[in-house]
Amino acid sequence: MSKTGLFFVSIVIAIFLSACSEYQKVLKSPNPELKYTKSIEYYENGDYLRALPLFEELLPLYRGTEKGQKIYFYYAFTNFHIDDLYQAAYHFRSYASTYSLSEFAQEALFMSAYCNYLDAPGPTLDQTPTKLALEELQIFVNTYPESELVDSANTLVDILNFKLEEKEFLNSKQYFKIQKYQSAIVALNNMIIKYPDTRHLEDVKLIILKSYYYLATKSVIDKKMKRFDEGIEAYFDFIDNFAAGKNLEEAKIVYAKLIRERERFLIENPSTDEL
Repeated sequence: MSKTGLFFVSIVIAIFLSACSEYQKVLKSPNPELKYTKSIEYYENGDYLRALPLFEELLPLYRGTEKGQKIYFYYAFTNFHIDDLYQAAYHFRSYASTYSLSEFAQEALFMSAYCNYLDAPGPTLDQTPTKLALEELQIFVNTYPESELVDSANTLVDILNFKLEEKEFLNSKQYFKIQKYQSAIVALNNMIIKYPDTRHLEDVKLIILKSYYYLATKSVIDKKMKRFDEGIEAYFDFIDNFAAGKNLEEAKIVYAKLIRERERFLIENPSTDEL
């Protein structure tokens, strides 16, 4: 390394050590006003890891004061910036409740919901954070209907509802995969009621049709005819909605099987009289 390079490295190390030394002095100082000034400075410079312990120390000292409100708001955002979303959501929610008349209360309430939105997992996992975020976004919209953040809140609601819809579709389809056809039919029909505009509607109706077919073939004799007929009804329901759908040919194949199996059953069991 050249002399110029060594000199530059030495300067960087000296600055780093000086900054560390200064920070240690702030931490050890008995002067809360110094700590308050430095904590705000660290925060506004994006040095959240240094600001965090100072805010934690100052919170009880300034509780109930104007500075205490600012410290707590910055503290919540510090947790957000270091990606501790659970703690950030908790403190934003607490801030909005404790300081409901503060100029920052609106933003804090939105940020609580936004943290839970960011923390919401994929549709295959537990959706408790998703539901919590939806509840908080609804509370935000109801509390601040004129806020400029309402459009953003509504966009987040749409995204979260789509995630819940995906979760319900995957869960319902799982019944079909494990051959619990009756449960699949019930779950998928409930999904249509809950999400009538689902983008999975064609797939849902096809799976219902296939579930009726397999359910009928595996049913006891006195239930077969009813389920064959329900399957045929499910086919015509599919055709009524998706006559040019991507799954049309597969639906026709299932329908043909239903008709064939139904006719075979009647030949083998003429005494059923189509009951």
